[in-house]
Formats: sequence, structure tokens, C-alpha cells
Amino acid sequence: MILLDSDRFSFFWDNMDRNDPVYQTYIRILEKELVCAMGCTEPIALAYCAAKARSVLGELPDRIEVYASGNIIKNVKSVVVPHTGGRKGIAAAAAIGVLGGDENALLEVISNVTDEVKDRLGPYMEATRILIHPLESGCVLDMIVEVSRGDSRAKVRIANEHTNIVSISKDDEIIFEKESVGEDPKEEDQPDYDLLTVKDIYDFACTCDIDDVREILDRQIEINTAISEEGLRNDYGANIGKVLLSIDRSVRTRAKARAAAGSDARMNGCEMPVVICSGSGNQGMTTSLPVIEYAKELKTDKDMLYRALLISNLITLHAKSGIGRLSAYCGAVSAGAGAGAGIAFLHGGDESVISHTIVNALAISSGIVCDGAKSSCAAKIATAVETGIFGYEMYRNGQQFFGGDGLVVKGVENSIDNFSRLGRIGMKETDKEIIHMMS
Repeated sequence: MILLDSDRFSFFWDNMDRNDPVYQTYIRILEKELVCAMGCTEPIALAYCAAKARSVLGELPDRIEVYASGNIIKNVKSVVVPHTGGRKGIAAAAAIGVLGGDENALLEVISNVTDEVKDRLGPYMEATRILIHPLESGCVLDMIVEVSRGDSRAKVRIANEHTNIVSISKDDEIIFEKESVGEDPKEEDQPDYDLLTVKDIYDFACTCDIDDVREILDRQIEINTAISEEGLRNDYGANIGKVLLSIDRSVRTRAKARAAAGSDARMNGCEMPVVICSGSGNQGMTTSLPVIEYAKELKTDKDMLYRALLISNLITLHAKSGIGRLSAYCGAVSAGAGAGAGIAFLHGGDESVISHTIVNALAISSGIVCDGAKSSCAAKIATAVETGIFGYEMYRNGQQFFGGDGLVVKGVENSIDNFSRLGRIGMKETDKEIIHMMS
């Protein structure tokens, strides 16, 4: 085992150009992606959309209509919405957003719901007509919430990203509208994700001035660790984290249990935030908590933990950006590969080791499907983390998958492209069938 030390990277620093477009883009990506969310991001996006619509209406509606794309329906159906008394589904998410949501808090829209609002939720849902309709559009992530009272109505649409409002109207007046809302359009103010490559991610992690990312990563460490500990302390869902620790207490098992326990809590209504990655709290926990656990075991310094987390987060985003926010492809697969890459880095792995770890992991686990957010996500996370670790251990023991082994082709970027195509295009019909079966 080779342990890394921060001195290893000191020779890069004198020549580091913090104004390089790649460097600045990576900082912007991390700032955009590693944000807090309370609850599963799809129902929370619905709650945010509903809270915004209520704000535009200017009064409490007595009728709510929700139009949701198939992937929104799939990911909201079976997950508990925080602050709703254990309720699941679209109606609960929309109602709590309308009744107690802060439309200025984005994905923390329901973080400050009071006990008084919780008590009012049940009677409000009984008294309010809440209608749910499927929404056919070119966007995988798409929702419209229309609220009304008497002759007054307001409508808000979110598409492609969980907080990306693309239109607002009140009665017959359009208040705000973005010009184009195609399938995953390139937003003018978005960082360029095409600049993500394994080579540049590795170089960035080695050379980054930690002061540029310290606040972001400290928040991820603190918040994701807290919800993981909550999941291990109390009874949530299938308690996958606790089951894993009942088997053994090795660092490998602890790494899986930590990530799974966070998902146990989050999928089952825990009222604690998570720092997400690629629009997902489960992916945010999968990519960070195993790396944090291995850093403790290896007694690496804080600087090295930060750099390993840069690897894991950015590899996750790279592997997922070609797939899109939602798909039939389980996002934990990408995050597990990211975690494996971060763990490889902590053990002294260079760019080559990290590249082979990613390819090995993706080659093994990319058949896992997403059938919505629910308790079993924790078990899928544990599997993805195991695969990430095993992908590294394969290569450390002189073994790897070669070009021509299934979807693996020569070159890590080419393999990532193949697995991204599988999730984005190849599994479209699978996604439709899963949604059909669930609804």
C-alpha cells in the first residue's frame, strides 16, 4: 500500500495557472453541483415548483394540478417526503410545497416547515383537489404545477434541471419564459461539462488550491456524514447500513454501510439535508462517504481527503453528464465508480490506476436499472460502492477488462462514452417499460 502525502503535489503549485479555463470551469461545476437538498430531489423539485406557483398566485390555492414526466412520476412514487408525516408521492410533495414551502430556498424549500404546517397538511390535502397528469415532452425531467383559487390561477414549469424554472404565468399573462426548452439544452450560463476528462480531473485534483474548494468540500463532509450517522442510529427503511455492519466491520464494509445508511435515512423521510452530486443526494452520498471512511482508515491528512473528494465528485459528474439527470440507468453506478477512483487515489493511484478503476467498475455494474427512489436504493448503493472498490483492487492485483470486453473499448474516455450512450439512448425503451410497470 502506498499512502499519499500532500508534499507529493507541492512541485505542481508554482506552475499552476488558476486562470486556466479548465480550472475555472471545474470550480464552477463543483459550486453548481455540490449543493444542499432536503429530501429526494425529484419530490423536492416538485415542492419547489408548487411553492413558486403559490407565491405567484398570492394566496393559498384550493386546487392543484401537477403535470409530470415519466421519470418524475417514477422517482416520486415510492419515496417518503420529509415533513409530511410519512406520506409518499406527488400529491404530498406538491401539497407541502404549497402549504409550507419557501420558494426562495430552492432544494431546501421545505427545510423550515413548522409543526403547525405539519398539523395542517392532512386536512389541507383532504379539502384540496389535487390532480396528477402524465406530461409528454422532449425533456426527461419535466414538470408543471398549476394552482388556482376561484378565477385566479398561476402556473410554473421546471425542466431539465431540478430548479430550472423555464416559464411562469398568472392567469393569461406570461411573466417569465425561456426561449428554448428542448431535450437537455445547453444553458448559456452553464459551465462546459465537455471539459471533464479523467486526465484533467486528476491534474486538477493534484494542483488545485484547496482554498478554492475548502468550503464546498467541508460542507459535503459534515452534512453527508451527519445523515449517515443518523441512518445508523435509527430505524429507516430496510436498514441496509446496519445489516452490512452486522456482517463485519472492515473498512470495505464500513465504506458501503456509510453510504447505504445515508440513503436508508433519506429515502424514508429523514428531515436532514444532503450535499448532492449530479442532481442526486444518493449519488452525493455514494461518491463522498466511502472516500471519507477510507481516509479515516488510512489516516491521511485533510488535504489528501479534499483531493480524493475532488477526484470522486468530478469523476461521478463526468461519468453521469453524458447520461443526463434521469434515466433507466442507476446513477449510483457512476457514483460508485467515482468513489472507487477516490479510494484508488488515497492508496497512491495515479491517473492510469484511476482510469482502470473506472473502466473495471463500469464494466461490472452498469446493468443496474433505476426503478425509482425508494428503500432498495441503499442496497444498490452498497453494490455500486463494492464494485468501485473491487475495480481498484482488480487493477492493483494486475487484472483489468480490455477493449472488446462487452462495452469496454480502448481508452477510458471512449469507454465512458459507451456507457453513457447505454444509459442515455440504449435504455430509453427500458425506461418507458419501467415507468409503465410502475404506473
